[in-house]
Amino acid sequence: MLATAEALATLLSAASPIAGTESIPTLEALNRVLAADVTSPLDVPPMNTSSMDGYAIRTADLTVQGNVRLPVSQRIPAGHAPEPLKPGTAARIFTGATVPPGADAIVMQEQTEAAGAEVTILHSPQAGEWITAQGADIRSGSVILPAGTRLTPQALGLAASVGCAELVVRRRVKVAVFFTGDELTMPGEPLKPGAIYNSNRFTLRGLLEKLGCEVTDYGIVVDKLDATRATLREAAEAHDLILTCGGVSVGEEDHVKPAVEAEGRLAMWQIAMKPGKPLAFGAVRRAAQRGEAAESASASALASDSAETFFIGLPGNPVSSFATFLLFVRPFILSLAGVQTVAPRALSLRADFTQSKADRRNEFLRARINPAGGLDLFPNQSSAVLTSTVWGDGLIDNPPNHAISAGETVRFIPFSELLN
Repeated sequence: MLATAEALATLLSAASPIAGTESIPTLEALNRVLAADVTSPLDVPPMNTSSMDGYAIRTADLTVQGNVRLPVSQRIPAGHAPEPLKPGTAARIFTGATVPPGADAIVMQEQTEAAGAEVTILHSPQAGEWITAQGADIRSGSVILPAGTRLTPQALGLAASVGCAELVVRRRVKVAVFFTGDELTMPGEPLKPGAIYNSNRFTLRGLLEKLGCEVTDYGIVVDKLDATRATLREAAEAHDLILTCGGVSVGEEDHVKPAVEAEGRLAMWQIAMKPGKPLAFGAVRRAAQRGEAAESASASALASDSAETFFIGLPGNPVSSFATFLLFVRPFILSLAGVQTVAPRALSLRADFTQSKADRRNEFLRARINPAGGLDLFPNQSSAVLTSTVWGDGLIDNPPNHAISAGETVRFIPFSELLN
């Protein structure tokens, strides 16, 4: 079995950004990945602006001691071009408005007294006070969003602030997904003896869609080798990744592993983690390559070009499939999409529990943050207890052979990071 770090490195070393870009409206680019740098064509702000409602003045006009009364020569709302400020006068100005040429400070209105067409300045400002200088936020020609950025709402706002109506993004990662197990039943159908509802289909579809993938769902495939091979062949033709759930163990009814080996190759299929030991990674040959012997089963031989489609097989237990997706499939898909930083940020938090029994594998324990800022552990860490994934705030990354004592600091990965 591979250690989790080694397994993740194996996946990421095989993933390179997919080919294909498109230009789309900035308003429709949420969660897409930039394929090209966004460079600002202008300064932001494009002129000196007022940070306050008040009066624009020349500091040279306030050389006398005490309060100074000045005539108000103009009124400047935001969005209007001002006239140059006449010496010895003030200009009524509003937040965001352009500072008139000649003015070098703003006195906020709370430090003035207005009377008719004049204003008394009650404060002696420094030059530049309450003025946001041209280019204070962004300089023309600077890269404001590098290629590989996954576009958040604030990133879209930043692109719009420099006038970008369209953005060049990578195409969506195309993922085919199917589920194996004759015991699986869809909600709404009668639940026969020995059957269970297929929760994994809903969880994994949701996770894939949250990552912005273009998903083809082949549904539940019967537990037969021929049927599994046929679905793999079909899915390989027009997708970047085939994702399966169930059937990757070594039982007689687990057909995914031998099917992939017949239709392509496997680079790994077991990880020293709990939950989620059975996790398979490899590739399925496309039509042009069928019948040719695989030259190597190593990860370095896996191609992302038209010769084959990547394959990841997840375990069937619901928490195992959820955890392995977050820890391995998520960064792999983000890497295919061209995202530069795929590692989730972890927190160092206090364990407010004791777990005296250590496991030889790397454990990922469901926990949540309590009001005191420590971590509480879900009492049942079984890989079948999906309740824990809703109750919890994230996963404790507990090293192999390590018992946890109350009060010690542990590594905690929030779901907010893993679901991003």
